[in-house]
Amino acid sequence: MYYLLFIVLLLIFVGVYLLYGNKRAQEEKLLHIRRKWGKPEEKSWNSKQLYAYHNYCNSSQKNALSDTIAEDIDLDQVFAFTDRTNSRPGEQYLYQQLRSGHKDPIALKELDVQAEEFAGNSGLREKVEMELAQLAHKDAYYIHELFSTQYNALYSGGLRLYIKLAAAIWIISLVLTVVLQNQFLFLLSLGLTLFNFYLHYSNKKKISSYVHSLPQLYVLVKTSKKLLKLNERTANGKIIKSIAQLGPLQRSLSYVNFQNYANNDPSDLISGILELIKTLLVIEPAMFLVSVDRINEQRENIEALFNFVGKTDMAVAVASLRESLPVYCKPEFTADGTALNIRDLYHPLVENCVANSILVPPAEGVLITGSNMSGKTTFIRSMAINALLSQTLFTSCSSSYQAPLLQIFTSIRMSDDLEEHKSYFQSEALSILDILQRSQSGSGSLIIIDEIFRGTNTIERVAAAKAILSHLAQHRNFVFVSTHDLELAELLGKEYAVYSFEEKVSDARLIFDYKIKPGILKNKNGIAILSSLGYPASVIKDAYAIGDALRKKYEL
Repeated sequence: MYYLLFIVLLLIFVGVYLLYGNKRAQEEKLLHIRRKWGKPEEKSWNSKQLYAYHNYCNSSQKNALSDTIAEDIDLDQVFAFTDRTNSRPGEQYLYQQLRSGHKDPIALKELDVQAEEFAGNSGLREKVEMELAQLAHKDAYYIHELFSTQYNALYSGGLRLYIKLAAAIWIISLVLTVVLQNQFLFLLSLGLTLFNFYLHYSNKKKISSYVHSLPQLYVLVKTSKKLLKLNERTANGKIIKSIAQLGPLQRSLSYVNFQNYANNDPSDLISGILELIKTLLVIEPAMFLVSVDRINEQRENIEALFNFVGKTDMAVAVASLRESLPVYCKPEFTADGTALNIRDLYHPLVENCVANSILVPPAEGVLITGSNMSGKTTFIRSMAINALLSQTLFTSCSSSYQAPLLQIFTSIRMSDDLEEHKSYFQSEALSILDILQRSQSGSGSLIIIDEIFRGTNTIERVAAAKAILSHLAQHRNFVFVSTHDLELAELLGKEYAVYSFEEKVSDARLIFDYKIKPGILKNKNGIAILSSLGYPASVIKDAYAIGDALRKKYEL
């Protein structure tokens, strides 16, 4: 009887400790939610799982941003800046939306309505964030595997039967050992305990994906129910039906939900106790056996709830993002064939970025000249990033954004590929060929090219660039190209409007204003800098003479 009394007291202690710890955790979670509102958040991501969910979605999406485009526009940094989500499914959903280049005006309007609701009702938002945070555990990254993977049974025969009955057999043997104090029963209990330890740890690798995802599926269903109660406006027949159909599966998972209260620190007392209980009762393999068949039947419903949670969390992130921006606007999407008109555009990742405005007619490209570090690349990259944010998060880092829905293509970062035996020029040529082919689909595109064909000689670079840029402009594309080749401005004529970023020299220093100006680059600062650095007077004189001759030739 003393043993049983001890066990009862221990269970009461564990229960009280868990309740107290949960209350403290909830209070700290709410404080964290309030502190991070309207601010970028430093946190770690499971990049492998972000990409895994993206790759699953990408199999049915033809227009998703390629890895090359993502790298060109620093998509990972953009994601880090915009990610104000509270759950792992929210992170994955947000990342996927950015990578998809999503272009659905109806869905964007729905996102905006929900984001505005959260921005104007902090009480509702905080309650929603508290529920979403239930899915912040790193194991929640694996929920998508439950609908993106078809599972097969991993146990059969007598082992399958034993796993189903293992908890009852072990408890009965233990109770009989305590009550009867029989040596044989003691050895049996010890043997069962060791065998259960073997099953638990030898099979962890085999069922690792289920161990991660199944407990989180229980939380996903529970969280979805609470989100619907908090905001009934988001309810729709499909979500309600999915929750109802997942009811039996949720009930089969409910008895392992206690592990979600465990501390993430493996050295924590409660965490250790719960791990011991799971091991002795063979909970993880048993959970798999009961649930896996139902999972295969419920993949569509699981995905529906995953998307519901992801969309809700993304709306919170959008509201927080807008709160943090110095200036933002909601984009106005115009019909194909209309102009692109952006005012006070800036790069969200550049601190104190100088804003610029530009108006581009539908049949005209943009050629941008300027020296290094003058702002050319930052400007054209900000064009791509703002188009992406407008089409995925209905938020533009500008005071006004008017443009058609656009496919985004870039050629910015190129390098030699020694493994593929490709030169810099070959890599760039293949990148631009891909743009050339994909931008003729009939829908308008935004094409960003930095220093076109910089990897070959001047004559062939200018000749090839002129031919390709003329071709791109003829196919309803908005083309932004930065270049040092002033000859292109003359060759392209009225096909491309020419802009420049300029700088001034002061005491051997370059002073940039980072403002885009109509017309070709006219300053002679490069030679002036050489002079201020102490180059021989004869070199400077010769350079000025050649420069004047070239300007007369090209009427610059």
